[in-house]
Amino acid sequence: MARVTVEDCIEKIPNRFDLVLGAAQRARNISTGNPLTIDRDNDKNPVVALREIAEETIDPDFLRDEIIRSLQKLSNPEISDEDENEVSDDVLEKPYSIDDELTDFKNTNDVNEKIENGFQDVDESLIKSEDL
Repeated sequence: MARVTVEDCIEKIPNRFDLVLGAAQRARNISTGNPLTIDRDNDKNPVVALREIAEETIDPDFLRDEIIRSLQKLSNPEISDEDENEVSDDVLEKPYSIDDELTDFKNTNDVNEKIENGFQDVDESLIKSEDL
């Protein structure tokens, strides 16, 4: 195939948005060092990714799973039975409260002073040096 068109790839992945996401993910994978399934032929990574999709050398379901995995913020580590008991004991011993999270921000005099003072006098030489 000399030229890749969207029509060639749309037959494999019918939704254009999914096609773009899949090709972009595959191009990212190629740039991070994943092996190619076809010859590069002096093409850039997005073109190679589209050619792989069009020639069905890469599985669309695999691409979808890769997209989901790359967008996940947290992974779910497997917890063994022993670890599960320890976690549940910790939760029962100390209930969560927002006060625990905000202890660093409570009763700090520095923040209160800055808020009360508002504007501060600044030396003119400092202002002139910032303008340069």
